[in-house]
Formats: sequence, C-alpha cells, structure tokens
Amino acid sequence: MGVGIKDMRAFCAIVEEGNISHAAQRIDVAQPVLSKQIKRLEEELGVKLFDRGRHIRLTAAGRVFYNRVEHILGLVDGTIREVAEIGEGSSGSIRLGTITTSGAMILPDLINEFHRLHPNVTFEIWESEGARILDMLDSRTIEIAITRTQVDDETYNSIVLPHEPFVMLMSANDPCGAEPDQVRISELAERPLIIPLRWKSIFISNCKRVGFEPKIFCVSDSFLQGLLMVKMGLGIAMFPMSSQTLLSDGDLIYKRLIEPEMTTHTVVAWLKDQMLSSACKNFLELFNKLFVRSDAD
Repeated sequence: MGVGIKDMRAFCAIVEEGNISHAAQRIDVAQPVLSKQIKRLEEELGVKLFDRGRHIRLTAAGRVFYNRVEHILGLVDGTIREVAEIGEGSSGSIRLGTITTSGAMILPDLINEFHRLHPNVTFEIWESEGARILDMLDSRTIEIAITRTQVDDETYNSIVLPHEPFVMLMSANDPCGAEPDQVRISELAERPLIIPLRWKSIFISNCKRVGFEPKIFCVSDSFLQGLLMVKMGLGIAMFPMSSQTLLSDGDLIYKRLIEPEMTTHTVVAWLKDQMLSSACKNFLELFNKLFVRSDAD
C-alpha cells in the first residue's frame, strides 16, 4: 500500500515523544493500533526502525528515515499553510526562525508595531543556530529566517542590515583593557574566552597576528550561556554590539573589540520559489520601514 503521510506522522510522534504510549495520546489513537501501524511500516520498508527494549531507540535506518520524513512533513505542512494563508494579510500566522542575538534585537519592537497594525495575525517563532534556521527555511517549516549566515542569492531573497562591530562582555570588577569603552585584541591574551562558533577561526587568526594563541574556554552560539558564564567569572564573552540592548546588569560591562575590529551583520532571508503569505509580505514591508529605510536616512 506504500508509505503515507499518516505513517510518517505516527513514526515522528514516537521518535519525538520517546515511547508509543505518549505518541498514541498525541495523535489520538489506541496504543495497539499505533504499534500495528509501525509494524506495517517496517514491513513495507523492509527494515527495523526501532530497537525495542526498555527504551525505544532508533536504528541506523530509523535515523535516516526520520531525517527524511522530518523534511518531507515540513514541506507538506508548509505548502498547506502557504496556500491557506494567501489573502489580504489581516489574519493568519507568520512563521519565523531566528538566532538569539539578531532576533532579540529586531523582533520585540517589530512584532509590537506589527501587532498594533494587524492584531489578528499570530506568530510562530523558532530559535536556533544559523545553519539550522536555514534548514527550516528550506523545508518550509518557516517563511522568514533571521540569521547572521551569508545566503545564496540564487536561492533566497534577502535584506542585509549594516555591519556592526563585536564587543567583549566582562566583569565590571575585573575589566580587561586599559581603556574604559574598548579593548584591544592583544589585551585578551591569558584571559579565558567564550567565542561564537561562526567566528572562532577568524578570531584565532587575528590573535595569532598580534602574537598570541587565545585561551578559548568555550565555543558557544548561545547568548544566554555566554552571559551566565561571564556572570560566574568563567571568562570574557564575544557578542555583536546590538546584544547590549539585552543586558542591564551593573556587574557586567561591554567593551568594543579593536585592533583589529571584527564585524558582523544580520540577514533576513526568504525562499525565492515560495509564495509568501500576505501577512509575511506586510511583515517584511514593516521591517524595511523600521530598520532599512531609517538606516538609509
């Protein structure tokens, strides 16, 4: 009979819930019915998808199947929503994916103003690292990606915000650098550092150019984890300058990183071959008005 969408959803429910009982409740079927459905699916595919013991675990074939099915269901659900949400943009849902620092800088004011203009539109927001956000965009799980990852102009439409410098977050009681508002990269020698993964290589290269090997304590793309590590005295963290708007802690200070200065930028992207909902088009228009045109002025 072949593998259908219901089979894929049932399989994913078991993987995501961790056991058949919870998965059966989630998709509202009896547990024996779900067990038989998965058994038929395995027979259809000719492989075992789960190792059944005290805990249900995916087999190697199950992991491959899950990766493919997750992508297929994202395309199916995204296409259904894409068709259903075409209209005047006064209702519906906007699906966004964002990295922490860019989303926290852009989204609160943007969503607040958009909600004032379009009170019946709702939001679904995913937060992850840049590559994962683009994967979600490719599978149409989201319609708009907010990231700091360079995107392919042949695949995506995009809006690129101006470059912003990096800053170093540190304890106010044990500051690094002779100047109050900036720190030279050479002054970071011997200090434990928390560096974003995307900029690890170029940061290390810059340190070596000025004569030292950096002591990288942690590589992390999480603003929250970096912030907590600095608060605990574990190191000095590197963030985009816009992250300063997320912090009001008198025990911590930011200093601009110089000599050499490093910069980054935020990219808002959407698929060229995807028909955006009217709500998303209105959202992007407001984004342009608030962030792009004001910068140009």
